[in-house]
Amino acid sequence: MIEIAVVGAHLTGLALNHELLGRGGVFARAVGTRPCYRLFALAGGPPRRPGLLRVAARDGASIAAEVWTLPAEGFGHFVAGIPAPLCIGTVLLNDGTTPKGFLVEPEGLAGAEDITRFGGWRAFLAATAAPTPA
Repeated sequence: MIEIAVVGAHLTGLALNHELLGRGGVFARAVGTRPCYRLFALAGGPPRRPGLLRVAARDGASIAAEVWTLPAEGFGHFVAGIPAPLCIGTVLLNDGTTPKGFLVEPEGLAGAEDITRFGGWRAFLAATAAPTPA
């Protein structure tokens, strides 16, 4: 099994989680990244997608993530379908592990909003959800 860290639409219960489940993915753990990342809401969609960018430690924050495991074949099929400007690289996690995970190419940040202050994609979605009428 190969571990993959996700920070956005592939999180449990969100719009693209079915892509992990359909390839034999199994939830392993929730963990934050080391504080050397910035999180961006990328332009475009649907679905809305974040981009995780590694930066100097003094410029970053810990971002909420989930680690999933996939069989090698499922991992290969999953990674093959990832559209630019997203890519797969090594993600540094607070628990000391370094699984593969989603990152964003700097060019993909054109028109993106820096949402690092929310600490994660779920918190950003919750904060920006339309209020429900009373």
